[in-house]
Amino acid sequence: MHNFKELRIWQDSMDIVEDIYKVVRDFPKNEQFGLISQMNRCSVSIPSNIAEGSGRDSNKDFRRFLSISLSSAFELETQLIIASRIGFLQKDDFNRIIEKVNIVQKMIFVFRKKLNATTKLKNLVLSFFI
Repeated sequence: MHNFKELRIWQDSMDIVEDIYKVVRDFPKNEQFGLISQMNRCSVSIPSNIAEGSGRDSNKDFRRFLSISLSSAFELETQLIIASRIGFLQKDDFNRIIEKVNIVQKMIFVFRKKLNATTKLKNLVLSFFI
């Protein structure tokens, strides 16, 4: 079990949630149940799945939740590109947030691989005792 609040990927993804909630305030009101809702939900999904996975009993379960979190990060990246292309998002905001999202994507990917390697090593060690 991991303390999710100490994980850098969780902390950085929480910063992204704040950024998203702030920038979508300026989107047109008719997007309230469209792009605004989608971007808010999937940004919240990133740290939420990291937190949920950290409480699981195995690294295998944690990796599965990290995969969901990574998928949400890619979904958010797509929504940011859409918002930028249709003129809802200022270029500076887009560049700042997309950079954070890309960093979190890489961090999740590396952390997931590290958990996989740890699990394989643990299984190898256990095989000597069985």
